[in-house]
Amino acid sequence: MVESNYDILGIVEGTTERDIRDAFRRLALQFHSDRGGENDQFIKIKQAYDDLKIGKKYPDTDIEKIKNSRVYSDESEEDVRRKNQILGQELSKEMKSAEEWATTLNQSNSTATRLFGSKTLGEIELERKATGTLSIKGNFMAGSLTYDGPIIMQGSITSPSWTQEFKTNIHLTKGDFKFINPLENKYKIENGARIIVDNGNVVVGNIYGRKYRVEDKDGRVGVFQIQEHRTSISALNGKIIAEDISNTVSLDADTIIVLNVEQDSVLLAREILFYGEKLTFDSVIKLRKNGTIRFFEKFSIQGLSGDAIIELENGKKIRLFDLKTKKIKDLSDELISHKENYDKDATLVGNGFTITYDMLDNLSKKQETKQKSNWSSKFRFSKNS
Repeated sequence: MVESNYDILGIVEGTTERDIRDAFRRLALQFHSDRGGENDQFIKIKQAYDDLKIGKKYPDTDIEKIKNSRVYSDESEEDVRRKNQILGQELSKEMKSAEEWATTLNQSNSTATRLFGSKTLGEIELERKATGTLSIKGNFMAGSLTYDGPIIMQGSITSPSWTQEFKTNIHLTKGDFKFINPLENKYKIENGARIIVDNGNVVVGNIYGRKYRVEDKDGRVGVFQIQEHRTSISALNGKIIAEDISNTVSLDADTIIVLNVEQDSVLLAREILFYGEKLTFDSVIKLRKNGTIRFFEKFSIQGLSGDAIIELENGKKIRLFDLKTKKIKDLSDELISHKENYDKDATLVGNGFTITYDMLDNLSKKQETKQKSNWSSKFRFSKNS
């Protein structure tokens, strides 16, 4: 038997509008995530309430949900692009209004809550709290938002694939940007979105970019072009704390703390801490001067991909492979000679290890000296020749 919207709210058909509203409020208090409830159940209750307000007895079926999707995909490519362009434009207008609304409240130090968007575009709730924090509930899908203060968010962030004009950009001029329980709620940032935090930290979940092949625009058979939607997060004066980083992502911060890094991801920081055991697919670690890289992997450097590159601020590049093979002894000797500068667990095996900028720079110099020596001896001529 199909569950009706009345069943979802626990009321009988024919109930008054007031009773419907009271039932929704009672269940919302019970299941709202702010009160420790289940987010999926709250969404279901909210949708049932919205449906009953317009006289809709049953929730959408899976097929109806696809037909009512905010992204059109069952028509010609030209029609899809045109309709999605309109949606992106409308979403961007809504976020512009949201930005102006939040700025006005900030300037007057007022509190308020307001919904932006619509059922067609997708609703997003903004609340300016007494502390100056801006709370965002819902998925951020297109447009720009600048805010002079902290942001806490319940929802995922994406960016339109069909246009760069309405690309998602979130900019905090001060304060932290944080997801609420990102791992538990599976919130993510993806598809080329950008977050910039001028003076604060970023605490999020998984971060994904997007890179894919498209057919040649001139119609040449077997010829493809690569389109890239690089997701980027910047916190130059703070930390970025995230889980998995994958598929065309760039992070730039003073300190970066991550789990796993894969597939054309770039990390630029003074201090980088890895808690996972994946560093693969042409990923690049860019280390600032006087910086450190700390691996907390349980085994050893042998568990990490040799394809990854460590690039120093002075432009020198070192393959992780070089640290895993014959060059590891040089690094170990360098570590021992500077042991007083590190904690007792800073070894190349066991519960983790630390690599410093100076150690890598010195290792690079030794490699260069050795190469020059090899070339010199190879082409040396005797005095009698």
